[in-house]
Amino acid sequence: MPELLKNIYNAAFFEEFTALFQQVKSDFDQKLFIKEIHTSNWEVMELKQRMRHIAFTLNRFLTGNYQKDIETLCQLINLLIQQQNRKGLEYLFLPDYIEQFGINEFDTSIKAMEKFTQFTSCEFAVRPFLINYPDRMMQIMQSWASHENHAVRRFASEGCRPRLPWAMAIPFLKINPEPILPILEKLKNDSSEFVRKSVANNLNDISKDHPQLVIDLVQKWKGKSMDTDWVCKHGSRTLLKQGNREVLDFFGLNNTNFVQIKDFQLLKSKVQIGDNLKFEFKLQNTNSEYLTIRLEYAIYYQKANGSLAKKVYKISEKTYSGNSETFVRRKQSFKIITTRKFHKGLHQVSVIVNGKEGQSLDFELQ
Repeated sequence: MPELLKNIYNAAFFEEFTALFQQVKSDFDQKLFIKEIHTSNWEVMELKQRMRHIAFTLNRFLTGNYQKDIETLCQLINLLIQQQNRKGLEYLFLPDYIEQFGINEFDTSIKAMEKFTQFTSCEFAVRPFLINYPDRMMQIMQSWASHENHAVRRFASEGCRPRLPWAMAIPFLKINPEPILPILEKLKNDSSEFVRKSVANNLNDISKDHPQLVIDLVQKWKGKSMDTDWVCKHGSRTLLKQGNREVLDFFGLNNTNFVQIKDFQLLKSKVQIGDNLKFEFKLQNTNSEYLTIRLEYAIYYQKANGSLAKKVYKISEKTYSGNSETFVRRKQSFKIITTRKFHKGLHQVSVIVNGKEGQSLDFELQ
């Protein structure tokens, strides 16, 4: 069984952190800090709960003067960067400290986030600042889009994603994403793949509420460079999964006349929770020429109220030879996970070719 992510906060990490922190704060009591971290409910805390707990515990070991304490934490960040320490994820409690204690110290907190995000991302910590100071914050994020450090440029895009996973939503940007667009325009062809991927993810977020805006941007950007074309494609992935014909046309995925799905079948019509659904089919290109085909499948999950909810999964997108037949077998896990609750009963699976969905087959989840 893989190690739980929350266990990045183990004895070895705290030994490393407390030793480093004592270098910037000589009166820091390492043993007492570790004792206060390991409260009676430590073991049942999940990852973000542990981050929050560490941030609050750390605050009790600081002076209570926010500006002075931020200077100390910036010294720690400098030390981590100098050492080329790779444990950025583990140190996410430092941005969380800004989020919890710095909301009323705008200027100090903004400078700190600009520094911290060069080692550990501040994409979660900036969200309350966007909500409380929307105009000021978006102006600053636009300026960060021109920063010399790629992590800060990436932060300019990632921090203002309207639907950033595992983070609080930004309602005003979900309603009107226009303030984000100058940032994306500036970064769409950035030299850093890390930055460009964030631009694509931001586009994909926007497409869920404003599909036409993203379609218009893709039409405007596509063909400018290979890097921007990748941003357009990756940023359109939700629209592609939705079978949006305009977007499929943009990417040459509009031909289904010469494609046939044959012998589509389930290996078992009854699947146990914890097991895999297995299915197979033959993909035929009846044209004499090559065809580019985006191949997906949809699972219709049983909901608590008895209705079915569709989720699309990508199989591949590639070129198939003329007059060819390709055998495809896939499996879909029904292993219990925290992000989806399974309900017993009727489910369905179907195959999708270039956005066009074919017949569905029923199976029972037991």
